[in-house]
Amino acid sequence: MGRELGREWPLTGRTEELRFIERVGRRGRHARGVLLAGAAGVGKTRLAREAVAAAVRRGAATRWATGTASARARPLGAFAAWAGPGDGDASRALERTTAALLTGTGPAGPVIAVDDAHLLDDLSALLVHQLVLRQAAAVVITVQAGRPAPDAVTALWKDGHLDRVEVRPLSPPQTGALLEAVLGGPVDRTAVARLWKLTRGNALILRHVVDTELAVRHLRRVRGLWRWSGPPAVSPVLADLVAARMGELSGAERDVVDLLALGEPVDTALLGRLADPRAVEEAEARGLVTVEQAGDTLWARLAHPLYGEVRRAALGTLRARRLRGRMARALADRPGHHHDDTLRRAVLALDSDLPPDPDLFTAAAAHAALLADMPLVERLARAAVAAGAGFEAQLLVTTALAATTRHKDIEDELAVLTALAATDAELIRATLVRVPALAYVTSGPAEAEAVLDEAESRVRQPGFRHQLTALRSYLEATQGRVARAVACATAALQAPDLPDEPVILASVGLVAALGVTGRADLLSPAAARGTEAAARSSQLGFLRAPLTMAHVTGLRLAGRLREAGDVAARFREETRDQDFGDELGGFLVGETELARGRVADAVRRLREALVGLREHGNAGGFVYFCLLSLTRALALTGDLPGARSSLAELEAERSPSFAVLDPELALARASVSAVEGALGEAVALARAGADAAARNGQHAHEVLALQTAVCLGDTSLAARLAGLAARVDGPRVRAAAAHAAALSTRDGEGLRAASARWEETGDLLVAADAAAQCASTHLRHGDRAPAHAAAARAHRLAEACQGARTPALLEAARPVPLTRREREIAVLAARGLTNQQIADRLTVSVRTVEGHLYRVCGKLGITNRKDLAALLLNT
Repeated sequence: MGRELGREWPLTGRTEELRFIERVGRRGRHARGVLLAGAAGVGKTRLAREAVAAAVRRGAATRWATGTASARARPLGAFAAWAGPGDGDASRALERTTAALLTGTGPAGPVIAVDDAHLLDDLSALLVHQLVLRQAAAVVITVQAGRPAPDAVTALWKDGHLDRVEVRPLSPPQTGALLEAVLGGPVDRTAVARLWKLTRGNALILRHVVDTELAVRHLRRVRGLWRWSGPPAVSPVLADLVAARMGELSGAERDVVDLLALGEPVDTALLGRLADPRAVEEAEARGLVTVEQAGDTLWARLAHPLYGEVRRAALGTLRARRLRGRMARALADRPGHHHDDTLRRAVLALDSDLPPDPDLFTAAAAHAALLADMPLVERLARAAVAAGAGFEAQLLVTTALAATTRHKDIEDELAVLTALAATDAELIRATLVRVPALAYVTSGPAEAEAVLDEAESRVRQPGFRHQLTALRSYLEATQGRVARAVACATAALQAPDLPDEPVILASVGLVAALGVTGRADLLSPAAARGTEAAARSSQLGFLRAPLTMAHVTGLRLAGRLREAGDVAARFREETRDQDFGDELGGFLVGETELARGRVADAVRRLREALVGLREHGNAGGFVYFCLLSLTRALALTGDLPGARSSLAELEAERSPSFAVLDPELALARASVSAVEGALGEAVALARAGADAAARNGQHAHEVLALQTAVCLGDTSLAARLAGLAARVDGPRVRAAAAHAAALSTRDGEGLRAASARWEETGDLLVAADAAAQCASTHLRHGDRAPAHAAAARAHRLAEACQGARTPALLEAARPVPLTRREREIAVLAARGLTNQQIADRLTVSVRTVEGHLYRVCGKLGITNRKDLAALLLNT
């Protein structure tokens, strides 16, 4: 479980500070020592100990003293161990203590460290001052920033006798590096961000939080990745530490802190009505509360996130319920309150001493749905239903379950919702939630279509029928019936006064279909209309995620990679605080990283996203989508066991609900075959994916599959890609057609130009493959100079792709005089396959395999498979 609790943590992220303290103990004409200043717990003492340890390694004698409030009451209290019995003469005591400190220090000289020097008594401070001025010892001092220190200590850095180093809290990247060093493995980015936000980079607090979260199993390793789930647990040690930082609170100050702990942020006008205004001012002056202006309003919040955690843990149930009730009543009594007040009132009222208000809870749940806070939607909506609310509240319950893909709960709740639908309008609204839930969460497309068919048979009003047509476009698109999806979506979106919910559904269907058919020039306007409707819908606003995925997929297939990356990054930034929004955003960003060839970054992001999505069950198919990209990414890094395992998971997750992505499944299979060395099989899989896509009219997928086959060495696809260039939007098809044409004629200069063209699109990995093919082509022609130049280009691009390994790159990196078939058989043999297994894999005879291997060994001058693996696989 990583490092054991209580063990010393490594010193991480302090390179600059360590460079300063490196001079400690080294003689010179200038300042000989360092003063480390910073907040409590930031790591000053640890740095001082590191400085002392470095001095010990140089042979110096060291002394360690600590300033304390109790020792400050007597002269030389911090140096009592060296002071000896006194006679009341301060001067002689000072000389005697100095001599004791310096006695027996040897030729390397002494190093004296004083921790918490701001707590020194005046005589101790004078002793340190004299040691520095006389250059009798190197000195390391720590002081707490913002606390008054004796003048003799302050003068040391103000007069330039010591270097002052501000020891700042750890940054988020430093926090992540420290956590990975402590836990012994990769840590989920979301966990790092949460821990940094909670601790503000304070190393001491971070350690206590991590130790506690490990003990309660909130921080745990999941599939090789450390994740943190659940609210922070407040241990007694952490509570005492935070309470000490807060200091003693008067009764009025405690009211201020507790009110904010339960409902921050609170505008100062309201806080002044709920608590003593002078106590609010005092809390701000003491650093307990911060006040920030937003527009015309001043907002108060606690100065540190842990203040709220500690106070909430300490509050009694009755006091907490009473304070929440006071705040909720005050918000209700304030004139002109808006939606934010409604949501805050409802959240406070849920656990207060107020009677339940079904109308308030329903309105608040709808507002929470607009913010995509689905756990809160469910909590508020269930409270509304329990308090007597009807269809609207139940609709919000099912909305929350559908958005969070809660398979176990949703079927019963959908039945309740359908029973509550008293009008055709309510039946339609229930159907718009029920059908996607059946298709993508519970039963699959067959039952979903049956329910949709039944609804269409019952409804005659044109406006309602348009809504159901919009819903059908969504189902048609995801099942790969893209022409039908476009027709349904177009008809629905042309209907007058179409509500937001069917607009969202039709937009998802339309964008998904346009993207895979290759009509990328129409994507962004269609996606924009759906996104605008999603921002207004409490019922189906959560479908912004599949809408954005369809948008990113279409842009990626078209080769508009920078635009796809921008859309994915914007979605992640806007949704990272929503329920598994960070995982969905991380998946989309990882997918675009993979498309640009940054395979190591893609693997890291996709693995993090997959672990998080797995915790939500099926996650509406996003686990499947994530595995599609992760399998290819792992294969491209050369991780054959990881790629095989990921492919097995992918095959198990496949659903007819997402048949539109079957061409990408074929490419995932091809990527694993390619890394295994079965290039003929990989090409066949890619071409099969292209043929299936062509039959369904998914011409953008067809282009990607054919491009993959070209990168694997297929020289027969130039005419087919040239034909697609006239019907598919975007730079990918044109680049792929030029690449295929150059490969088909073994045109080295054409392959060099194709590589440059791919690099312009941002697809660095395909650019590297084209450069590698260029190098191999020139080498076959005996043109060594251009071959070396192309190989160097391929190497540069592969480095930018973070060490990606493809068949073309491996061939260019290890040029051997083998035919394509000989190399394929040799690689499979190097992978450990027997001759019979190779024969079965390639559907040839064992004698054919034996003959090829005999010729390979003769050409390469080797006699066993171990040498073959070393030559071809770099093992």
